[in-house]
Amino acid sequence: MTEDPQDDGWETSAAAWIAHLGDDGDFGRQSVLDGPMMARVRAGGFRRALDVGCGEGRFCRMLAAEGITVTGIDPAPSLIGRARALDPSGDYRVESAEALSFADGAFDLVVAYLSLIDIPDAAAAIAEMARVLAPGGTLLIGNLTAYNSAGDVAEMGWQTLADGRRAHAMDQYLEERSAWIEWRGIRIRNWHRPLSTYMRLLLDQGLTLTHFVEPRAIGGDPVRVAHYNRAPWFLMMEWRKPG
Repeated sequence: MTEDPQDDGWETSAAAWIAHLGDDGDFGRQSVLDGPMMARVRAGGFRRALDVGCGEGRFCRMLAAEGITVTGIDPAPSLIGRARALDPSGDYRVESAEALSFADGAFDLVVAYLSLIDIPDAAAAIAEMARVLAPGGTLLIGNLTAYNSAGDVAEMGWQTLADGRRAHAMDQYLEERSAWIEWRGIRIRNWHRPLSTYMRLLLDQGLTLTHFVEPRAIGGDPVRVAHYNRAPWFLMMEWRKPG
């Protein structure tokens, strides 16, 4: 059977994803990205935010708790349905990142929290995020490191060496590609792109990099903390639109 090139697996994996993530998020969100992401949000004094690829709306609810007016978009109807069920007063829409329906400059904060890896046309999506960002506004990105996503090649990623040590192998780092990732009943298409691709696309929009970090895991299961801190799992970037 030929796979549909437009199918990213998120709609068919929605129920398994919701069960896996729960109300509090997985380890990577709770113990690695949430803290530094929210620190940048709280420092920004933002009023109106767009969460691109909001999924079941978890980060939207976190932003709303800070008094920010939030709109969440995601192309998977079942995930948006779950977001609306958990937050009936919220603004959640079925929409793709590559063709946003909002006016130019509509938001002073645009967030892409672990969503760029799911978007087939990153160039179009980043251009749209920059378009709907107000002058002086911030694009806040949390993403898998390219080191991490380059391990999607068969027999790569974390593995045990002959002497028992654990090591991470990767290959074809400079080649942009997609791969199907499977765990706990979830099967989704992720995109690997070298960091230079993201940097070029963001710079091409005239944005200015104001913050960059590969955050460490803090708190939670000590074994998992130690594993996540062996190599950069995630990165976080903050870009500002001039004006």
